[in-house]
Amino acid sequence: MRRLNTFLKKRTAVLLISACVVAALWPFGSVEAQNGVYAIRNARIVTVTGATIERGTVVIRDGKIAAVGENVSVPGNARSIDARGMSVYPGLIDSGTTIGLTEIGSIRETQDMTELGDFNPHMKAIVAVHMHSEIIPVTRANGTTTVMTSPRGRLIPGQAALINLDGWTWKEMALKASVAMAMEYPSVGGRGRGGFGFFAPQGGQDQRRQQRERLESLRKKLEDAQAYAKYLDARARDKSIPARDTDLVLEALVPVVKGEMPVIMSASRAADIKGAIELAEKYKLKLIIRGADEALEVAALLKEKNVPVIIGPSTDLPRGEDADYDETFSFAGKLHKAGVKFAFQSNDAAYARSLPYEAGTTAAFGLPKEEALKAVTIYPAQIFGVDNLVGSIEVGKIANLIVTDGDPLEFKTNVKHMFINGQPVSLSNRHTELYDKFKNRP
Repeated sequence: MRRLNTFLKKRTAVLLISACVVAALWPFGSVEAQNGVYAIRNARIVTVTGATIERGTVVIRDGKIAAVGENVSVPGNARSIDARGMSVYPGLIDSGTTIGLTEIGSIRETQDMTELGDFNPHMKAIVAVHMHSEIIPVTRANGTTTVMTSPRGRLIPGQAALINLDGWTWKEMALKASVAMAMEYPSVGGRGRGGFGFFAPQGGQDQRRQQRERLESLRKKLEDAQAYAKYLDARARDKSIPARDTDLVLEALVPVVKGEMPVIMSASRAADIKGAIELAEKYKLKLIIRGADEALEVAALLKEKNVPVIIGPSTDLPRGEDADYDETFSFAGKLHKAGVKFAFQSNDAAYARSLPYEAGTTAAFGLPKEEALKAVTIYPAQIFGVDNLVGSIEVGKIANLIVTDGDPLEFKTNVKHMFINGQPVSLSNRHTELYDKFKNRP
C-alpha cells in the first residue's frame, strides 16, 4: 500500500495551496476555529435516536456536542449559524468503501488495496489512506462524514479502518484505526455485488475442489492463531516458557480469534453465508457479513445468530434475466421485515458520493424512511462499535453533523454546512470547481 501517495504528490501540493485560499475565505476564520465553540440555531434537529426537535439549537464545544434542545443558551463566544428553514442531521456513514486506497479505477498505479499472498492480517488500511484524495471532498459534499475503508482481495486482505473525511494525517482521520478484519469466504459461482476479492468462477469439480482447499487453508490459519493466542497467554503467566519468534500474521489474528476484533466476511450466496456463520461459531469470531445478496434465504438464521449485514449498492441491476426489476431496490425493505440488522455501503470510492441515494431509493421500495436514515447513521455506528461516538445527535458525541435544506436522502437536497470533529469543513470540491469554472464560459 505505497503507490497512491507517490502518484498524487504533485496534486497534493496544489491542494495545499487551495486549502490556504479556502481557509482565508472560510466564514468562521482561524481565530474562531481555535476556540472550538459553535452554535446552530433555529434548526429542525433530527437526532435519529430520539424525538425530532422542530426548532432548536445545537452547541458544539471542543469537537463534541455540548448541548441540544429547544431552550439551549448560546455561549457568548460561539460562532453562530442561523439555520432557519434548515435541518441538522448526524453525518452519514458509508459502511464499505475503498476511499483513500484508490483514486482512479482504470489506473493501476493509483490503486493500493491488495498485497501479495492470501494472508495479510497484519496489513492496516489506515496507514495507506491518502488524506488528500480528490474523492474525499466530493464524497463529503453529499453529507457523508465517515466511511469504512477496506483492503480487497485474498482470503484475509487486512484490517479495515473507520475514518472521518477530514484531517491532515491518517491519525487525525482515524475514528477507529482497526475497526475490523476483512476476510473473504471462498465461493464457487462468481463474485457477489457487495463483496470484495476472490471468488472462484462457475464450473465443476475443479472449482469446488479449489473452494475446499482455500476454505481448509483459512481454517488452518485460524487454528494456528488460536494456538498462538494460547501460547502468548501462557507465557504472560509463566516467563519460563521458551520464547518463540514473533509471527506477525498470527499475532494480528489473536484479537480476532479472541472475539475482540470483528470480522467483516464477504459472502453473497446463501450457502456461503451459512458457511461463514459456521466458521464464526467454530472459531469464536465476531461476525459481520458483507455483500449478502442471498441473505433473505437465510434471514431466519441471521436473525437468530444476531449477525448484521452490510448491503449495497442498492441501485445495482438485478442479478439475472428473470429477477424482478426492483430486486435490489426492495431488498433492504425485505431484510427489515425479516428482522435482520443492516447498514448500507457504496462498495466504491468514486461513487461513494451516491450513498444517500442508495439509502433513499430503498425508502421508495418498502423500507421505512426512518430506517433508511438509521442504516447510514446509527446502525453502522452500532455494527462497528462506535455508537457512543457518532451516529446520532446526542450530548457528548463527536460533532459530525450536516446542515441541509431538506431530507439528505433526497436528490434535490443540498448540504449547506458540515462539521467533522466539531470543526466546520469546506464543501468545495473538484466538481464545484469545474462547475464554477465553466458556468460562465463565453
